[in-house]
Amino acid sequence: MQISRGSLRGRVPALVVGALMGATALTAAAPALVPQPAFAYAAPQGGYVDLVAKVAPAVVYIEVTKSAAPAEFSPENMPQGFPFDEFMRRFGTPMPGQPDMQGNPYGNVPAMQGVGTGFIISAEGQIVTNAHVVDGADRVMVTLADGRKVEGKVIGADAATDIALIKVDAGKNLPTVAFGDSTQLKVGQDVVAIGNPFGLGNSVTSGIVSALGRDINSGPFDNYIQTDAAINKGNSGGPLFNADGEVVGINTAIFSPSGGSVGIGFAVPSETAAKVVADLGADGTVERGWLGVQIQPVTEDIAAALGFDAAKGVLISNVTADTPAARAGLARGDIVLSVNGATVNEPRDLTRMIATDAPGAEVTLGLLRAGKPVDTVVTLGTRPDQPA
Repeated sequence: MQISRGSLRGRVPALVVGALMGATALTAAAPALVPQPAFAYAAPQGGYVDLVAKVAPAVVYIEVTKSAAPAEFSPENMPQGFPFDEFMRRFGTPMPGQPDMQGNPYGNVPAMQGVGTGFIISAEGQIVTNAHVVDGADRVMVTLADGRKVEGKVIGADAATDIALIKVDAGKNLPTVAFGDSTQLKVGQDVVAIGNPFGLGNSVTSGIVSALGRDINSGPFDNYIQTDAAINKGNSGGPLFNADGEVVGINTAIFSPSGGSVGIGFAVPSETAAKVVADLGADGTVERGWLGVQIQPVTEDIAAALGFDAAKGVLISNVTADTPAARAGLARGDIVLSVNGATVNEPRDLTRMIATDAPGAEVTLGLLRAGKPVDTVVTLGTRPDQPA
């Protein structure tokens, strides 16, 4: 059993797959919910009819086409047996797109296709989806809720958080949905996911928030919402709504032994997604804040020596010279307990909090230095692997 993202696959022909993070088992992510206010659309016995009627028009179906590379049609990647072997026996040449004796594709190489989901966030046609849905796409076609098909342009994509922004010109104001506050989610809250499972068209599923802050080892910023709402291939990039019809997550991956839903799905929280989308909308790229330190977890032994009830915080093991951290006076042995008042429990918390702030932003680090609490303000820099 494994976790995987959906991807473009060669049509030989088969149902196209889209959405999800990971490889084969981790596919579309799951939805998330925010705390319910006094009034909500999800009545205990009334279902989600009103909520769906309000938000569904802003959910779109995405089809992508990508030219297949010759390597993807090598013998080990291609179907064997009937009718492929029979075609070779009768005509002495492989079927179009099949490899010849040297492993080179013969005839026209079929294009690879994939499907996914997205949601409209601006009346001018900005659409949010997963980066893996549009990765490498030569053409992106968007089907709107009213049935119109329009070509989309990829404005930008961020592989680290698996978020992409595309734009369509539909000629008139489009229905939209807005991001909610995923930091207010509670385990057990109702959530609703809308997506395009297996390319069947928009489908609605409901569930609860099963867990928060999940790390599925997909990247340095893992902080997923886990849900039991049914999510399948093709749901990638679709919205996860709370009871107010706000987007609190982007369905991205599932944990599954077969590629189908087993009730364990994951969504990128809106807290992360909203910041990335804003960056992509500004210039098509995402710039991340940078401290310039090496960090490690606070072990149980260190926690005991400091008098902590449990291991918490992040230990700075090294400070690189001429970096924002060095200029702010951070030192080896400092323990970071918070960033702008938000608790830091482990290294990925610190990594995510710093990276989601922009270069030039000032952050206040709550430190424990030589056993004493200290607050230090750091002006973040730009990660070295990014343009200044």
